[in-house]
Amino acid sequence: MMNNRIALVTGASSGIGEAICKAMIDENITVYGVGRNFSNTDSKLISSQLFHKIEFDFNNINSLEECLKMIPVKDISILINNAGSAYYGLHQDISERAITEMINVDLTVPMLLTRHFIKPLQEHKGIIINIASVAGLQSSPHGAAYGAIKAGLIHFSESIFAENRKHGVKVTTILPDMTDTNLYRNADFTCSLEEGCYLNPQDVADAVMYAVNAREGMTVTNMVLKPQYHRIQRKTSSK
Repeated sequence: MMNNRIALVTGASSGIGEAICKAMIDENITVYGVGRNFSNTDSKLISSQLFHKIEFDFNNINSLEECLKMIPVKDISILINNAGSAYYGLHQDISERAITEMINVDLTVPMLLTRHFIKPLQEHKGIIINIASVAGLQSSPHGAAYGAIKAGLIHFSESIFAENRKHGVKVTTILPDMTDTNLYRNADFTCSLEEGCYLNPQDVADAVMYAVNAREGMTVTNMVLKPQYHRIQRKTSSK
């Protein structure tokens, strides 16, 4: 496999995105990683000559052009839309600001980045990987907006593949279930930490690398990842 590939990874400062960046660098792939705050990111990743960090908040969508100026657009052959925002609860209790943030980060930004990078991806016969969620496949009580947005991302991925497969562009959607990350910071629950009840960020990174390294002529369009057991854990109140 060629080792001169260049990737753009969003949500690169922690969790799944950080694990993806590490996995790519291990295969000698140059990574431009976009994240809001890299203060707690693995120092080995930050110091790697193959890693270029870009601090940017994708909720600041009107300034996206400033972020794009720091990326060698024509050289990108791997686009990974991983950055995510999630708010949970009854839909009537989710603020307009929270809904707008989820739409911006989870759907609008992947659409805009895909549009921006599609020409070089066609030229390189590259790959787009969108990190969605199993919430986009089913009803999602206490996550109605989030599930709907992820369903939109799944549909967008399928359509982009249909448009661009003739150019050799691969499009893969990865749909993780409960994963041990900070995604549930705005929820009153998290994944159960009992063995077998959650995915690790590395599990998702491994799936990403499988799709990235799939032989030419074969595309993995959808990958659903689930822990063996389905259990959640309620957060204890601090009151």
